[in-house]
Amino acid sequence: MKNARRIVLTAVSSLALVATVWATPQDMPKTRPDTTKQQSSAQPQSVSGKIASVEKDSFTLNVASSQTNASAQKSSQQPNTPKTMTFLIDRNTTVEGTLKVDSTAEVTYRQDSGTNVAISVRVTP
Repeated sequence: MKNARRIVLTAVSSLALVATVWATPQDMPKTRPDTTKQQSSAQPQSVSGKIASVEKDSFTLNVASSQTNASAQKSSQQPNTPKTMTFLIDRNTTVEGTLKVDSTAEVTYRQDSGTNVAISVRVTP
């Protein structure tokens, strides 16, 4: 009789504990401020300029500083001085034309971990 009472008491206690856990609302993970910052920086941006060099998986573009984003303009560079930007080319990059030095290119890109990844490139001779 004592063993049956212990088993029933243990079962009832276990069910009460499970019911309490299920009834407790789960906290949703809060969005960290740096996560939203990364999402906003991953939005596509575009610049145009003259191609300075071409590598197998990247190229460098000379861009007028007036075309770069506002945070870059706050740097110590003088207005209208050219800025050099390097873009990585991956398997998802679409290139219209041929990447050649001294050609003009319009680049749509995203920033990924501090690097500029080209989404699309349109080259004009």
